[in-house]
Amino acid sequence: MKDADTMVLPRLGPGETGVEDPWDEDIAPRGGPAPGLSGSGRRRWRVAAWLVPALLMGVLGALRLGGTGRRADELPAWRAARAPWPDDWTVLYRDVDAVTPYHLLIRAWAGLVGTSEPALRVPSLLAMIAAAALVGAVAARVFTPGAGILAGTLLALLPTASRAAGEAQPYPLVLLAAVLATGALLAALDRPGRWRFVGYGGAVLVLGLSHPVALLLLAAHGWTVLALRRRVAGRWLAAAALGALPGAGLLWLAVRAGGRIGPLARPGLDALAAAPGVLFGVAALGAVLLGLALFSLPLRYPGAVFTAWAVVPPLLLLLVAQATPAWSAPVLLFTLPAWATLAAAALSRVRARWSVPVLAVIALIGAPAPLDGRTGDGPARAVGHPAEVTAGWPPEAGRPAPYPPTTAR
Repeated sequence: MKDADTMVLPRLGPGETGVEDPWDEDIAPRGGPAPGLSGSGRRRWRVAAWLVPALLMGVLGALRLGGTGRRADELPAWRAARAPWPDDWTVLYRDVDAVTPYHLLIRAWAGLVGTSEPALRVPSLLAMIAAAALVGAVAARVFTPGAGILAGTLLALLPTASRAAGEAQPYPLVLLAAVLATGALLAALDRPGRWRFVGYGGAVLVLGLSHPVALLLLAAHGWTVLALRRRVAGRWLAAAALGALPGAGLLWLAVRAGGRIGPLARPGLDALAAAPGVLFGVAALGAVLLGLALFSLPLRYPGAVFTAWAVVPPLLLLLVAQATPAWSAPVLLFTLPAWATLAAAALSRVRARWSVPVLAVIALIGAPAPLDGRTGDGPARAVGHPAEVTAGWPPEAGRPAPYPPTTAR
């Protein structure tokens, strides 16, 4: 009996294994521009990847900036903007979603630009413009510049994103901090170095201070590190823990003082059914993005990073809410960039003549969504929120506004 001929298989290089072997820890998380482009062409595409989304978000957000009246969710910021400085610290513990320094920041901003409604909404608009630009830049870096343009554009077209840009609430800053933290993580995993992990820890610090619930994103980051980059798990854990300490401490102090992390609610069937509409603005948009994201769900780096970002925080918040009332769908807006990027990664695999109609359909679906949830002149009422505001708004000039009572405490 003769031995069978032996076939010698060539060893693949790191660049070739990056597509087929998603668990190889030597994968380089980089996505280049379209082949055949010159150096100047690549630079133009990369600039367009963040500039186009930033301009679109700026236009759409500005359309919602000047609406009259306030939503109940905006009243804590409006109250903090008019309060004397000695009273500012109390809003950390008394107002809705108030275990954040956002209201102190809005008070400082009001001291510079005044307390008009459009002026108080400008920080949210700037945060969403920066977030859309950063989403485009990150997606261009890890996928392609075309995917970056699509990711930032998809984020800007979502009604909840553009509406958040026109409301005085902390959620735009939370969303921006989530993009910063994930971008810093990708940079640190690309080229592990001390200063890159220091930068990641700083981004986590901003994330925790913007809203403690957003620290659930660290679970998604941890899954990514353990699954794809176990060699740097120790450095990641140290940076994440140190960065999360201030936010965790703020949460502990606020809860001890009687504050809360948001509207007290347990996720019943009605709340879960309404979550897609709250998160995406229109439930049908959630179905479209989920369908597109399914094409990016195979666990290939960096698709796994954005999949974990989109899925892990909502699941963890759902589990936590089973033990204590902590469910708040608006807080989960920081997962929108992940959904937009996953959908963009799928669209970037087809020709532009197919991706443009999809963007048009998404824009048409979201177009009927109201430009704002504000109630016009006079006292604001809650829109999709358990808070109810009674008479006495706005307060007399020169007097701090009384705290609006809520039904949930």
